[in-house]
Amino acid sequence: MITVDKLHKRYGDVIAVNDVSFSVSPGEIVGFLGPNGAGKSTTMRMISGFITPTSGTVEVMGHNVQTAPTAAKRCIGYLPEGAPAYAEMTTKRFLHFVAEARGMSPANARSATDAVTEQLNLQSIFTRPIENLSKGFKRRVGLAAALIDDPKVLILDEPTDGLDPNQKHEVRQLISGVATDKIVIISTHILEEVEAVCSRALFISKGRVVADDTPTALVKRSKFHNALRIETDHVDQSLVKALQSLPSVQQVIPEGGALVLLPSDSATIQTEVQKFAAGRGLAWTNIHTMSGKLEDVFRSLTESEEAA
Repeated sequence: MITVDKLHKRYGDVIAVNDVSFSVSPGEIVGFLGPNGAGKSTTMRMISGFITPTSGTVEVMGHNVQTAPTAAKRCIGYLPEGAPAYAEMTTKRFLHFVAEARGMSPANARSATDAVTEQLNLQSIFTRPIENLSKGFKRRVGLAAALIDDPKVLILDEPTDGLDPNQKHEVRQLISGVATDKIVIISTHILEEVEAVCSRALFISKGRVVADDTPTALVKRSKFHNALRIETDHVDQSLVKALQSLPSVQQVIPEGGALVLLPSDSATIQTEVQKFAAGRGLAWTNIHTMSGKLEDVFRSLTESEEAA
């Protein structure tokens, strides 16, 4: 597993990472989520051994990253932000180079290159220079390089940043496909990324972890969890006031031709609202219960941390 204990990183007077602790077990895909400058990439770089912490420890599969860096790094496949590569190399040459740099013999490097090329469907660009590839394919090549020696741990820093929706979908499918027997940590600021591929989410703000739970559990913290969205042909202030007076309704938010009813204590309120409508002879055009918004939880946690 990965164990991070009381990790700090200071640059002069600036504290980039402040007392971060968590652990990750095999089979988990953990999203490390926060605003720009929150400390995500710095934490990933300390876990991978790329930079040294000011204090605290990181262990990867039982190896201390500071005292046994080579052993720890042998367990890690690391995809930095931007997926840097040698632009003039072909995909084949670059992956073969990475495999040899990881200590493989030429024969094993060729086998590993062929295997990861098939795994990530890179055959069509195998002999093309990397500088001529699209962003989506460059990300795939970066992911292939991180996977070349079948590491136990994958650390991916902003793996879909700058990609179009189709490219994001492809990369996320690739990550889900290779993650069944690995530890995967994804640093991202994209909320949909966490909901799409992660089994667990850590929110970081101002260098501190402010939440650590499953995406489903975090969504339940949203004020919109179990909220009711009603579409109706007629919205007026008297209807808003009447709905607001219901015991289980905390707030009514007009949204054009719809009303969003926030429940008190995340209670289920549809039955009560339907009885209210029946008693007044009202008919809703559409009505559905909302699951919640991860964006709302993220903003609440990070904004409260910024204000602290």
